[in-house]
Parts: sequence; structure tokens; C-alpha cells
Amino acid sequence: MNRILLLLIFLLSFFSSFAVEDTLQVPLVRASFHDKIINEQRQLDKFDGKQDNHININGNEEISLHVTDAVFRKTEALRKWVEDNEQLNSNNEKVRYLRYIESMLKNFRIAWRQRAINPVAYPALRDNFEKILKANLEGRSILPYLQTAPYEIARINTDVFSDNKEYKEAINIVYLKYCSLHPEKIMATIRPFVNESFADSLVLFATRRNPVQLYSYAQNIKSPEGKLIHRNTNGMVQAVAKLSQTPNALLYYPFLDDLLSGKQTIDSIKKFVGDGEKGYDSVGYFKLLVKTEIEYYRRMAPPIRDTPIAMFGVNGLRDMLKSKAIEHFITPINELHNQNNLAIRMRAIDPLSPEDLYFMMVMGENDIYTSSFKHSFNRMMQRLGNNARTDSLLMNVHFDYFKKFIKMSANYNKLDTFLKSMPVAKSEILMKAFVAKLDETGSLEDAVDVADAYSSITDKKLLNTILEYVKENENSSVRNFNTRGRIIYGLLKTIFLSADSTQKIDLTETIGIPSIYEVNTNTLKDEKGRIVQQVFFYGDEDGKMFFSQFRNSFSPKDWKVSVKKEWVEIKSLKSDVWVFANLPLNSDANLDDSAQVHLAQYLETQDMKPSIAVHRGHSYWLPGTIARMPADAKIIVLGSCGGYKNLNEILDLCPDAHIISTKEIGKGDINKPILNYLNQSFVSGGTLQWKAMWANLTSLFQRDPNKEVRESWDDYIPPYKNLGAIFIKAYHKQAEASTVNN
Repeated sequence: MNRILLLLIFLLSFFSSFAVEDTLQVPLVRASFHDKIINEQRQLDKFDGKQDNHININGNEEISLHVTDAVFRKTEALRKWVEDNEQLNSNNEKVRYLRYIESMLKNFRIAWRQRAINPVAYPALRDNFEKILKANLEGRSILPYLQTAPYEIARINTDVFSDNKEYKEAINIVYLKYCSLHPEKIMATIRPFVNESFADSLVLFATRRNPVQLYSYAQNIKSPEGKLIHRNTNGMVQAVAKLSQTPNALLYYPFLDDLLSGKQTIDSIKKFVGDGEKGYDSVGYFKLLVKTEIEYYRRMAPPIRDTPIAMFGVNGLRDMLKSKAIEHFITPINELHNQNNLAIRMRAIDPLSPEDLYFMMVMGENDIYTSSFKHSFNRMMQRLGNNARTDSLLMNVHFDYFKKFIKMSANYNKLDTFLKSMPVAKSEILMKAFVAKLDETGSLEDAVDVADAYSSITDKKLLNTILEYVKENENSSVRNFNTRGRIIYGLLKTIFLSADSTQKIDLTETIGIPSIYEVNTNTLKDEKGRIVQQVFFYGDEDGKMFFSQFRNSFSPKDWKVSVKKEWVEIKSLKSDVWVFANLPLNSDANLDDSAQVHLAQYLETQDMKPSIAVHRGHSYWLPGTIARMPADAKIIVLGSCGGYKNLNEILDLCPDAHIISTKEIGKGDINKPILNYLNQSFVSGGTLQWKAMWANLTSLFQRDPNKEVRESWDDYIPPYKNLGAIFIKAYHKQAEASTVNN
């Protein structure tokens, strides 16, 4: 739809809204009720920052006009319907129906503000409301319209018609929709519904989707929830209820399927769990988790395709496997990263088999240090024997997490070793599978892993092989009219080709994303012309050690440093550039977190909006930084990006951010020159060129006498080479364009 036609539609809708208001004869006795509706429309109009009878939805003109038309013209039509309707033959009746309209608008406005509904849904909400409004007047059932509506719409319209005779049934419909969306919250919300006919079915549903939530409620037998659980006759629910009475119950939960089938008993697991104080065998328990993961995953694969109930969710098998991998193995070897004696450093993983080591590494993707991964990988290869066959290892684990392991191996320069330890034909099949079916998963994680792996591979033959497989999948998607596949593989092809400098591909121009090669410092300024940077420190030993180095990196000739109670404030003497960093206060007491909160509140009172965010800490602190990350951040400097989940969350908050990250924890000797270069660029003004910056820093670090610094610099990724981040940005851009065009 061209822009002129869109404009005509808007003008017609705009003037039509006034036409309705001009021709509508409103008796004085009801004028105030009409005014309340108009006021709600005006409140919605203000949401985009302008009161101009146009509601801007994410800059999408077509969607914005559609919502604007529904809020103004179509909602005005409802007012006219009330005034003209002869069935509403009394003032009180007309007032009641005007109040319905006002309540619908008000509830929508509140839900929008609370991000409980997407504003794009308003036209559907309004249409559903009109059907219910007319059914209510005619004495027909409103339930069919609620049944077919999405949860957010059904909830709002049910609240509006709280005086309808079917309100109780409507509430039940809304609650069932909520439970379908949030099965993990069933037990926390079911109390008002424990006597409904569907309550027992919901408990079973909750058990299958997230059984762990039953434990705390099952323990209190006298509570309404406890009675509901214990009266349930389903064997699975009874087993979970019984398990909730067992000491250290959560440690048994990952094996729930085997307990139900009789493959395991509480006593057979107890020999690893112990009694909570004594007898806990961390190695034996982890090995049992690995063995169970392999078996559960086998069940999920064809031809069985059976998903174990204890596989996913909080304290599920994978959640427990990850936590124990980090607690018992990754953390100990990470903490000894300065220990040169590998026999001492790697002692924690001595009892682990190749399969155990494989799962330890993939489950600890976001936490394992580069050196820890490399030494663990080497141990895994050694334990495979003199004629190591990595294809046999993958077969033993049923190729569980193989894409993640390939990505990690590529990132840590171990993929070549891994592939050469299997026949060439099998390595080719493996890499073909690595890039296959990226469009069939529920997220972009596998596709991002492929992009990240490609950026880490140096073998030109392997790079070309991956590129050719991507092209094959793109062509197949085009032939099969597979839009998602076409977008994913088409973007990967373009991004991979752009990584080859001889192709001279400008991704900004080719795929329509903001420039990944440069940042004009003027875009970093707030409304008062200030460039504000917020640095997140954490109060562990590393944070305390590096904070003093960070603070001392600002020369008193160029910067004024002011130390406050919970943060440090650093101001350029040459330009309006500010740096704020919370003090690395005691993390055990959450004082560092409080300092970050108070700093954010202070910046808000000063109307300062940070456009640069810097994370200084281990990857396990990163979720805290993301939770506090300024929404206007244009440049983000991380240690480890923490994998797809964190990267996706960051770009969801800051979609146009330029991200500097590293494959391991950031090093002070490297972070300091990076931040110094950035700060000098901010003070000088002009345009920050990432390639020029990287070339200058590469030259600097190549001359560094410290081998560890030289090697660590190679793990840092500039924004224009962060292929995973580029892919996420480009995919959302292309997917949005595809949706609008369709």
C-alpha cells in the first residue's frame, strides 16, 4: 500500500471521527458520560508523546492508521449506536452502555501502560467488544465471543461486563486461557477455582507442564490447594504429591519419569542424594543426570517422539543438569584459572567421562571460561582414546546439543580438531545438519549459533562448505514458499558473504539495518547535548580489583572524578561527556545491586539518559545488568555476551545497539584501552569508525609483551563482526517487513 493511499485513509478516518461527533445529538443529561469516553480517547492519543489524533505504533504507518481508525472513528460509532438505539429506551440504560465503552477504553489504556496487551490488538478488542455489547443488549450469550478471543482481549471485555449474568462463566473462560499461557502459575492462582469442575484437570495439566510448582502446595495438606492436589486420582499427580514429602525432594524431581515407570526408585537415587547433610555424591549425582538426559533425549527423537514430563522447566532435568555442571565442575576450574598446574586446576573434572564432559561444557556455555573450555575439551579428547572418534561420541549422546557444541568449539578454535577426529564424509554430514532445519525451531537460537560459529571459523574450505549448505536451504525454502526459512537462510547467506571483504557487501544498505560500521557521536547525546555512560560493577573480588584500575584510568588533566556514597561520577573537562559507575559494594549483601538501583534513580532525577552501557563482571552477573540496562543505549560493552538468550534480551531492549563482546570474561588490560578509545572519541566528537578503532587496538595489543593479553584480544568481537547480533537485528527487520507486506 503506497503512502498516498495510506494518507487518504487516515484523512477519511480522521474527518469521519469528527463527522460522527458533529452529527451526534447528545442530551445534556448524558454529555458528561460522552465526555469521559472522549477523554479516554485523548489519553490514548497521548501515549506516543503527541496529542494529534494519530496513534503512532512503532513507526509502522499502516498499523498506526489501523489502530487510530479503531480508537477514533470506530469507537465514536459505538457512541452513536448507543444514542440511536431504540432498545435502550431509558436514560439509565444508555448511560450504562456508555459506561461499558468508557470501561473498555480505560481497561485497554491501563493494560497498554502495563505492557499487558499489544496496542496493535485494539481493533480486534473493539470488534470483540461490539459483538459482546450487542449480545448483552439482546439477551444472547456472550460466552462464544470470549471463547474465541485471545486471553488479553477476553480478560478486558470480561471485566467490562461484570454485571452480565454469565460473568462467573466468563471468568472461568478467562482463567483457563491464562492457565494455557502460564501453566507454571496454575497452583499460585487456582485457589478461587478449586471447586470448579475443571480444577482437577488443571492440576494434572500443571503437573505435566511444571510439576515442581506442586511441591510447596502439596506439603500443606490442609490448604485449599493441598486438598485439591491430594484428592486427585491421577497417578502422576499422586507421585509428585508423595515426592513432595521426601527430604531434598527437588533433587529427585529430574528423575520423575523413571520413578513413575519403575526404572528408578527413591532408594536408588538416595545413595547419591544422601540425607541433605551427609552422603551427597556430587559426581555420582551428575553422572546420573547425564545418563538420564541421554535416555530422555532418545525418547524425544524419532520414532518415539515422547517428551518426558521432568525434562524442562524450573528444577527439571536440564535445569538441574546445568546448575550442577556449573556448581561442581565449571566454577571450581574457573576459580583456578590462574593455576598453571593443570593437575590441580582440573582436578574437579577428573572423574568425568567423555559424555559427562560434553554435557558439562554445553550446559555451562554462559559461564565457562575460554581456558576452562579448552582444557576440558582436551580432557574429553584424551578420554576418547588414542583413536578418538568424535562421531561415536555424538552417537552416544544421540546428537543432543550438537549444534551448541559445534558453535562453542568454533568459538574456542577447537572445531577443526573435533571434525578431524571423524571420517571426512561424516564431518560433512554433521556440518550439513548443523545448518539444517533452522526455520523449524521455536526460536532463533540455532540460527544465531550458526552465525556465531561462522564468525569464528578460519578454515576457508569449511566456511565455503557452510555457505553452500546455507544456499541450498535458502533455495529449498524459496521453492516451498517457506517465508521463515527464506528469511533465515537468505540473511545468513548475505551476512556470511559480507564477512568476506572481497565481496564488498554493505549490510546497512543490503538488509536495511542501521549502520554496524560507525556511530555518529551526535546520536549519543541526550536532549541537553550530554553523552552519558553507565558502567555496571559487581562486588565480588574481581569487581573490587578492577574498579580501582577503572577509576585511575581517567587522567585528572582531562577528567574530574567525584566519589559519592554508592557511585563515582566522572566528568570530562573538555566536553559534556559523563561517566557514572556504581561502586563494587558487597555483592553477598546485594549492596552492589542497591547502588545500581539508586544510581539509575539519580540519573532519572537529573534527566540523564545513558546512551552507553558497560558491563564489568562475569557472565553470571549479566542478567542483572540487562535488568537495569538503559533503554536508550546505543553502544553496549560486555564481557561474555552470555549466549543467545542474553543477546536477544539486550537487542529487544536496545534494538539498534552496537555491541562489543568477548567469548570469555572481559580482561582489565584489554577493557581499559577499549574504554579509553571510546571516551576519547566521545570527547572529540565526530564519527566513531569501528574498523579504524579495531585496527588501532589490534596494532596496540599485538605489541603487548603479555602473551595472555595478545591471545585474549582475539576473543573480542567488534559490532561489525558480531554476526549473531547482526542476524537478530536483520531477522526482526525482515520479518516485520514481511508481515506488513502480507
